[in-house]
Amino acid sequence: MINTTNELCDVSNIPDSEVAVRDVFGIDSDLIVSAFSYWDDHTPEIDPAYCFNHDVTLALLAGFSNNRRVMVQGYHGTGKSTHIEQIAARLNWPCVRVNLDGHISRLDLVGRDTIVIRDGKQVTEFQEGIVPWSLQRPVALIFDEFDAGRPDVMFVIHRILERDGKFTLLDQNRVIHPHPAFRLFATANTVGLGNLNGLYHGTQVLNQAQIDRWNIVTTLNYLPSLDEKNIVLAQVPGFANRGTTIDSMVAMANLTRKGFASGDISTVMSPRTVISWAENTEIFNDVALAFRLSFLNKCDEAEKSIIAEYFQRTFGEELEYSMASQIDDTPL
Repeated sequence: MINTTNELCDVSNIPDSEVAVRDVFGIDSDLIVSAFSYWDDHTPEIDPAYCFNHDVTLALLAGFSNNRRVMVQGYHGTGKSTHIEQIAARLNWPCVRVNLDGHISRLDLVGRDTIVIRDGKQVTEFQEGIVPWSLQRPVALIFDEFDAGRPDVMFVIHRILERDGKFTLLDQNRVIHPHPAFRLFATANTVGLGNLNGLYHGTQVLNQAQIDRWNIVTTLNYLPSLDEKNIVLAQVPGFANRGTTIDSMVAMANLTRKGFASGDISTVMSPRTVISWAENTEIFNDVALAFRLSFLNKCDEAEKSIIAEYFQRTFGEELEYSMASQIDDTPL
């Protein structure tokens, strides 16, 4: 007989306060959402300089307040996972991230039998995976790179995508009921449609019945130039007196994103890269050198001429760089 009790689930540990979206997130909305009044070890740290996207924020808040399953889709480096974490941080909602790379197995998610020492004897004990552990707690579980998960792993998630989806541990003859404050989110580059444009190798074509179970799918694109500039300035205050330089840096980043989207280059500058570029510029006091160390050296040799052209267009100067093809291969 299957045990359907939920003895490990503390249903008393639920949101006990409310926050105004307008005041906390700077979004033009009269929404009031549930939150926790206390901080937890799994609650993310607040980044006071974070800039919230209007539509994505409302979609994610619907996930937290109305128990909707939300997927955030978009290019890498747009801050999809960070967006979820920063909302959770302001709601004091515990948060756990799992990257569904090719090494995550079904046993990692469900659990496995392990050998432990009890009273000086070796005994076999079931160790819960991340899914049953999270289901029984007030946790926002985030599946990063959702469209890169292996098919056998994805079917483990299939059932819990439903709002009141129970999870059956066959080895334990136990059915786990989700905690009232359990929430589920995911990030993806392709919305489960596969690697159609050649930009994201390793992504999978997902079961459409599973995609259909996501209640809300929202898209997070790169920030407007002014917002990105303000974020960089918040992270690197020393650039406050370099107005034209930071404008050119953000413009350079936008050119790489357009080139990436059109297939001209295979590496793109994320906001994190721009921040690193600004920080390195302060260290070396040289914009071009910092650019080479922060971004150019990560790029394909065949694409460096295109990126150098982007640099010339935004900064009005030639970018010096070395290429493997320029090495003298004359026999000694």
